[in-house]
Amino acid sequence: MKKLATVKELLEWAQKHNRAVCAFNVNSMEFVQAVTEAADELGVPVILQMTKNAINYAGVPYIIKLVEAAVQSVNIPIALHLDHGHSFEQCKEVLDSGFTSVMIDGSHLSFEDNIALTKKVVDYAKKTGASVEGELGQIAGIEDDTKAESSLYTDPKTVKEFVTKTGVTSLAISIGTAHGAHKYKSEPNLRFDILAEIQKQIPNTPLVLHGASSVVQSDIETINKFGGKIEDALGVSEEILAKAIPLGVRKINIHSDLVIAFTAELRKYLAENPKHFDMRQYIAAARSHVKALVKMKLSHFSK
Repeated sequence: MKKLATVKELLEWAQKHNRAVCAFNVNSMEFVQAVTEAADELGVPVILQMTKNAINYAGVPYIIKLVEAAVQSVNIPIALHLDHGHSFEQCKEVLDSGFTSVMIDGSHLSFEDNIALTKKVVDYAKKTGASVEGELGQIAGIEDDTKAESSLYTDPKTVKEFVTKTGVTSLAISIGTAHGAHKYKSEPNLRFDILAEIQKQIPNTPLVLHGASSVVQSDIETINKFGGKIEDALGVSEEILAKAIPLGVRKINIHSDLVIAFTAELRKYLAENPKHFDMRQYIAAARSHVKALVKMKLSHFSK
């Protein structure tokens, strides 16, 4: 029986091929299917990740079985990752349940307390061989229970000490990306100068970009056309994000684009097919639209 990969293994693949592995937030069977089928068709590895809120929605036993089914159904490496764990207890719970990777987000703490919490999680994760992602700096926006009013750029002078003292597998950094659908008022200006300096300080540590949804405008238009009301939603383009890969970014997180795509196709299908009431019809259509989006993202960053 095939087993889950660790994020460390997938990051090594990304480093070898000078690409980034995509990490998609999933919270249902349909999202798991869409992501893994798209990755399988392109022949690239992928990370399935969940926040605490998504875990509360689906339940750990269901999550594990869904992902195990996906691993057996495709021929690519898949890792299961906790996104934005905020406590040691959260990380321990999912590691004990079979997750192969966790992010411990101590970015809201002091530098010293962030190191202490992150190292505690790293030490525990060693028992199962799991990977651990830490974070320095703060990423603006809202994603489930993770909220920040503004960005706090990662200080390149602190990254080497943090990585050395904690032993993290990878490091999430803040260079101007943002969580959620309402990221920017205008075209984003990512701080690639900060990213280059971070890479210089820790050249052998894979870097992670959170908040990397492009907020596909055609999907926003579809949602609004068919009864929705999403205003001033703007993300960062795949072309801009791709510039981070040569500077050491090896993991790119995508969430909002998936839920926006699902909602857009769902609204469109129901409006155009008013007599249909079988959920398998309209959810299959939405899943197919998400799958196409995932293939586009993977083609930009992983292929």
